[in-house]
Amino acid sequence: MPEISRFLGIIITLYWEVTAPHHVPHFHVRYNEFQASYSIDPITQLAGALPRRQQRLVEAWAELNQEQLQENWHLVQQGRKPHKIKGLTQE
Repeated sequence: MPEISRFLGIIITLYWEVTAPHHVPHFHVRYNEFQASYSIDPITQLAGALPRRQQRLVEAWAELNQEQLQENWHLVQQGRKPHKIKGLTQE
């Protein structure tokens, strides 16, 4: 399960699914003891739960990087390594 981004304690991953692809392109999120999954287009929480603040950060990050998420989804479906995506930073 390649990690594609990490920011503010949030870890974003994609699963390798070469032999059994899922129908909905999605990514997985971990934050402390919380876990959730989100579809890529549209950005929608599919399962799990995150604290409200982290949920909003993940959704904002995903919208900013939706094209890169789509590209990474296609890469992992082909068994290829996804690219890292820059996380949100506090400035």
